[in-house]
Parts: sequence; structure tokens; C-alpha cells
Amino acid sequence: MDKLVIEGGTPLSGTIRIHGAKNAALPILAASMLAEGKMQLRNVPRLLDIDVMLGILARLGCKAVHLGDVVTIDTGSADSSHVPEDLMKQMRSSIFLMGPLLARFGEVCIYQPGGCAIGERKIDLHLKGLEALGAKIEEKDQQIWCRASKLVGTDIHLDFPSVGATENIMMAAALAEGTTILSNAAREPEIQDLQNFLNAMGASVIGAGTDTITIRGVKRLQPCDYEIIPDRIVAGTALIAVAATRGTVTLTHCNPAHLVALLHVLRRAGIQIGATNDIITIISSGRPKAVERIVTSPYPSFPTDLQSQIMVLLALADGLSLMKETVFEGRFKHVDELVRMGADISVDLNSAYIRGVPRLYGATVEATDLRAGAALVIAGLAAQGKTIVEQVHHIDRGYDRIEMMFQRLGGAMHRESPALKQLDLA
Repeated sequence: MDKLVIEGGTPLSGTIRIHGAKNAALPILAASMLAEGKMQLRNVPRLLDIDVMLGILARLGCKAVHLGDVVTIDTGSADSSHVPEDLMKQMRSSIFLMGPLLARFGEVCIYQPGGCAIGERKIDLHLKGLEALGAKIEEKDQQIWCRASKLVGTDIHLDFPSVGATENIMMAAALAEGTTILSNAAREPEIQDLQNFLNAMGASVIGAGTDTITIRGVKRLQPCDYEIIPDRIVAGTALIAVAATRGTVTLTHCNPAHLVALLHVLRRAGIQIGATNDIITIISSGRPKAVERIVTSPYPSFPTDLQSQIMVLLALADGLSLMKETVFEGRFKHVDELVRMGADISVDLNSAYIRGVPRLYGATVEATDLRAGAALVIAGLAAQGKTIVEQVHHIDRGYDRIEMMFQRLGGAMHRESPALKQLDLA
């Protein structure tokens, strides 16, 4: 397994470009199955999760090539609606294929998806939504079959504004007969990006970004070329790392409007932030101030995907902060690792009490999931001494060579790979 070796204590400085959003690219790749033919998707990041999705599409009969940040995909040759178990268990986002495959082939077979172990993540909202559109669900031998001779638009209310369920219903309803009105929908920017992609293919979808989305079904969608939005979580991770190391950095090709909740917290912590168009500049020259209370919640509130990262900054802040996690019950696994680095954090159910310390110290730590791994990288960059982050494959699911991003900003870190060492010995 690869590991990251970090020599902390250097303030980050410079300029970096933010890559495309994983959480937009994955459902858009799945949605490409709704049309038959060749299309190009630009600003697609090089990530393990993207590789898995492209592997699934290839097993379904598609032809896909990923060069640079451009994916060229031909869905015309797709001939299967059975998502392979081995790949599906590697990535939760494979669930996005349910809606498109059901709409195109009239049936889809999946397995329970894999992904980060951050708490219970049921797929019942996905299944209820597809059932409301006319699908029959059958669970047999660990397989989940969804079948529908035709899909018919209807009114659907989500019990919780699930991003994945919102997107799956949008994709299936795009080719349904009649109109679907989806209420209590998730409002994330990635959902707006999916709406824009569907409409570029000829769909009729309005309302993404609000809690009510209206999808008027069409008979056919056409291939198109499309550019993915920038990754707000990668941008947020970079901003927090700069704040924790007391540096000065400019981010380009990002969208400040997608990061309002984080920018507000950083300003409360005493960090200087400037934002215009697609550029954010951050200046952090001293010890951050504690932030009395942060609560994660669905967009546009503070994102759960930045909870572990901001906790590193709070661990170095002057005073006592409270972090409350309301989205995933298993998302404090990074706390024990931060405590090993000298943080003063105590957890009570879904709340973490963080008493800031003047500095963290390098240690060997383990990334338990994608965002926890990113938090440990930030901690290593800010800490005194050497930090080794193991289980880096989790981080590679959502960051395109995170070590290179921080190397460009002067961070002293590198990747050690057993495979490369074996080649050197040979």
C-alpha cells in the first residue's frame, strides 16, 4: 500500500488550479447511458472512483478513454444492464447507474454498493423513488433487480434530501412518460450540474438548486459534449490546509458561490478571504480563533465532506470549538488519529468538543476514509516533525494526487509506493 510522508511546518504559498468535481462527474458519467452515441466530458479528474465507474461502463459494453482531463465515451455499444458485483462493491457511486439503466433497458441488476465506512447509507430512497416511477423491485441472492415495462412520471417526496436518490430519480424520470415533480430534493451544486448535462442532451429539467425539481419526460436523448464543474470539496480542503499552515494561496478555476458556508467559518476563525468570479485568495498569518459551533447539514449548510478537515484547523485554534455531525453517524473516526498527533478532542455521540492546542506533532496515522485521510494530510502539513499517512487509497478516491497539489504550494511531502521500490530493486 502507498503511503504519504510529510515534513510539516511550512506555510503553503502559491497558486493552484482546482480540478473537476468527482461528485458531479460520477452521476454525469452514469447519465451518459441515457443517450446512445459518442460524447466528450471535459474537466474529469483522474481518480480511483472515476476509474471504477469507467470500468463498470466498459463491462456494460461502452467504449471509454480517459486522456488528461477528457473522457471520450461511446455508449452506443452498451448491451448489458447488470452492474458487476466486484466493481460495484468498490464504490458507492455505482448506485447512480440504476436510474439510467432502468430507463434505457427496462431493467437493471445491482448489488449493495461499497465505498467509505462512514456510517449507515441505505439505498431505500433510491428504490422508493424508482418504484414510484413504475419499477418493480425484487431482492434475490444478494442481487437487487429493478424492472419496468415503462416509467411514468409522478409526484415524489423524499423523506430526506438525499443527493444520490435525487440524482437517480432525475435520470430515470428524464425518459419517463409524463411529468415528475420531486419535492424535498437535495440542492447541491452537483445536482445543478447534472440538470445542465441532462438538458444539454435534450431533457427538460428545471428547479435543481431548489427543493423542488420538475422533470418533463422526453422520448429520446442525444449525446453531447460537456464540461464538469470544479470540485468544491477539493477547493475547501486546500483552503483549510492553507489556514492551518498559516500560508497565502490563490485558488483558480473554483466557484466561491459553492463554498459560502466554509468561507463564513474561515472568516469567523480570523482568516482573510477574497473571492471574485472563479478565484479565491486566502491569507492566514496567525493562530486561528475558535469557532463556537459548526453543524454539518445538507447543502447549503456546512458540508459533512469538510467536517474532518475543518476539525484540524479547530484543533489548532485558540479556544474551545464544537463540531456537530448530523449527516453520517460514523464520521468521527479521524479523531483518534488527530489525538495521537496531540489534538485535544473529545466525542460525545454526534458532537466533538475541540480544545485548541498551540501545535500538533508528527505521527504515523491511518486514513480510515476519503475525507478523514485528507484531514490527516492537513494535520501533517501543519504539524511539527514527520507524519506518515497510511491507507492512501482512500484519499485517491477523491483527490487527484493530493501530494502533487500541496507540493506545488511548497508542502514538503511525497508518496512512497512499494511497487515503485520493487522496480528500483529490480
